[in-house]
Amino acid sequence: MSTPETSRFVRLRVELVLEIDDSDAVTKAALRRIGEDAAMPADERSHAEGAVTEDTAEALAYLVDPFDLVSEVPGIELAQASWSSEPIDYDPDSPDWDIDEDDADEDDEEDVRG
Repeated sequence: MSTPETSRFVRLRVELVLEIDDSDAVTKAALRRIGEDAAMPADERSHAEGAVTEDTAEALAYLVDPFDLVSEVPGIELAQASWSSEPIDYDPDSPDWDIDEDDADEDDEEDVRG
């Protein structure tokens, strides 16, 4: 794996489906996080507070930080991260929610390119 042709960069894809039991608690935690961010300009803070108050998924996005997931892993440096959240209709018994669905699509594409 240490050959010159091997990239030092790795894309880690993580998809989570979370059940929100207490949207008020999520919103309050996001508002606390925004309030504690001393570097956030006032106009951005006002916009962020409105967004998390109106949308629990937005509040969750303020609370989840990809850096927190990898900050303790030795030998790596986070080069770039992006994330989003959105409300979804979820049925764990539905075949539409196959956890490896994206992998199957990628495997099919590789087979076609062959």
